[in-house]
Amino acid sequence: MQLFVATTGNDNWSGRLAAPNRNRTDGPLASLAGARNRLRELRGLGGAKSPTPTAALSEPATVWIRGGRYELTEPVVFDVSDSYPVTFAAYRNEKPVFDGGQRITGWTTTNLNGRKAWVVDLPEVASGAWSFRELYVNGRRATRPRWPAKGLFRIESVPGMKLPASWSAGGQTRFVAAKDQVRGFRNLADVEAVYLHFWIEERSPLAAVNTESREVTMTRPSRAPLVGSFGSQLADYYYDNVFEELREPGQWYLDRQAGRLYYLPRPGETPATTEVVAPRCLQLLAVLGRPDENQYVEFLRFCGLTFRHTDWRHPSHDGASIVGAGGPESKGPSFSRRNTRGDLAAAPQSACDVPGIIAFEGARQCALENCTVELGGWYAVEIGDGCRNLRIVGNTLRELGAGGVKINGAAARDVCPARETGLCRITDNEIRAAGRVFHSAVGVLSMHAYGMVIAHNHIHDLFYSGISCGWEWGYQANVSRDNLIAGNHIHDIGQGLLSDMGGIYTLGVQPGTVIRGNLIHDIRSFHYGAWCIYPDEGSSHLLIEGNVCYDADRQPFHQHYGRENVVRNNIFAFGGESVAHYSRANDHNGITFTQNLLITDGKPIYTAGYSHKLASKKFRSDLNLLFDVSGKPLTFRDQGAPALTFAQWQAMGQDTHSKVADPLFRDWKKRDFRLRRGSPALGLGFVPPDLSDVGPRPGAKRE
Repeated sequence: MQLFVATTGNDNWSGRLAAPNRNRTDGPLASLAGARNRLRELRGLGGAKSPTPTAALSEPATVWIRGGRYELTEPVVFDVSDSYPVTFAAYRNEKPVFDGGQRITGWTTTNLNGRKAWVVDLPEVASGAWSFRELYVNGRRATRPRWPAKGLFRIESVPGMKLPASWSAGGQTRFVAAKDQVRGFRNLADVEAVYLHFWIEERSPLAAVNTESREVTMTRPSRAPLVGSFGSQLADYYYDNVFEELREPGQWYLDRQAGRLYYLPRPGETPATTEVVAPRCLQLLAVLGRPDENQYVEFLRFCGLTFRHTDWRHPSHDGASIVGAGGPESKGPSFSRRNTRGDLAAAPQSACDVPGIIAFEGARQCALENCTVELGGWYAVEIGDGCRNLRIVGNTLRELGAGGVKINGAAARDVCPARETGLCRITDNEIRAAGRVFHSAVGVLSMHAYGMVIAHNHIHDLFYSGISCGWEWGYQANVSRDNLIAGNHIHDIGQGLLSDMGGIYTLGVQPGTVIRGNLIHDIRSFHYGAWCIYPDEGSSHLLIEGNVCYDADRQPFHQHYGRENVVRNNIFAFGGESVAHYSRANDHNGITFTQNLLITDGKPIYTAGYSHKLASKKFRSDLNLLFDVSGKPLTFRDQGAPALTFAQWQAMGQDTHSKVADPLFRDWKKRDFRLRRGSPALGLGFVPPDLSDVGPRPGAKRE
């Protein structure tokens, strides 16, 4: 069966025609919600809560959506009554766009801070009925003015905070700014302090500023102490949404008190030819079952659609109404578990509490394929509790306030099998230009989930990790297991803004999890910790093989602590401090390194961290090929200890069968790590990684 939706349609029509008939008495439906409602009617449901198919609809249905813009003022929600094989797809080669924004017109021009500006009065804003924190101009995110315009300030002191301060010593609401780094702000309550430390950004509106004492008071207490990283270095920060700094083309400012919007046009932009859109929605689509009642939404597919123009809020206590995936309209324990921010200025890691623009909860055998989610304020997609066998395949997720895809279900300690999430495919997506508001967001964040396939994605231009898998710190029971992370291309991660990240980052005991055939490069941190592959606390029983990792400003590989991970047949090259690092040893074998190519340019091959000694033999290394392109002798170094030579290293029982030799790459200077004929690596059993299909594959090759 087929139905049609078009911008020329009417939700009172049958939806069986692709265009209105001559008399305009019948034709396509007008909206996605209208198509959902018509399908319910055809199945004899009306307002019924449980599906009871009738003869009117006894075969899979396709809803063809014609090209054009479909304005949304609230998310379209599918519930358990919508469980039926239905595909909502773009019609032929047309491009339907579901738009959560409103176009702004009626501009006049003025001069502001010596610049030409557009200005428009918005009565809804002046009355308090509407406020927005994003503005999109000609398909690009416009930026709010910040101070400093580039770079960061550093906090001078924090009243009442003792140094050095550990991660747990947060809760500060005040800091003292350095001289010339504080002022009396116009619309003080609209200015936000955004400070970057550890692996998170924290964001809080200002409550007060004393220009004489230079003390700044924030409305939200910090989650972590106002230090840059572990120790005494104070945090760096910037002020966001500062009217006085509205100076650069492409910037905008909403004066909420006056109800006035300002925009500084880019060269060539005119009010008549420029599309300026302000969002009215936070989310656009939700598929919500009731997993606590073992009722699920099944067999819905969304193909070839575009979703764009949404806003952002702190996900709690900030006027944000959230549907699904742990939001206040969900039942059961998920909301209390996910709503980890409360009144604090940040989530503990990975912007893990930020919802999805598209949300699934209690969904089974559903798909989002070949769609675009762009120009949004939160994660593009959230897969929440009780989801199984979802496909998020072939999508473009770009220009996002948070990350690409967030996955979570019940944890092992929750003892709630109905809410466990797993067996989903996140493949062949491009995720780029993310973390624009919530800088700590991740390209793909898989928390409590099992049997996930995260493969062949292209993830780049983020400020924290590319892929994060697992959500248990240490060796306790973990839902995350049997996950495959393969064939992803991950690069330009971190970009010097945050610390303690990985191109691929893992947590906890994960038997059966495999990290294979990924290409990871150009990972750069702020204070410390940029690694291509990073098994963090408790990461255990991982197989890490066939990856090519290079140009991390710390190491291509770093294990914090874990148990019995096998690291084989990888190319790790050119770390800023060393090639591989092991921070903390326990009383067991943490890693077995074998048949890898470890390439350096004057830096040590291995280094050991704060509570690990290379001599402890808590890891095993052999049958590797080691080479320093600078021609210097190889070194191995414990933290704070003299460097070891290769002979001393071998005398400790490590790398006794390894070779020191030129691997004969085709061109390592151009980062072409394919091997030439006669490479000595082949004699060690090294199998060259096949990266011919890394990143998104053509449609015919997708699984």
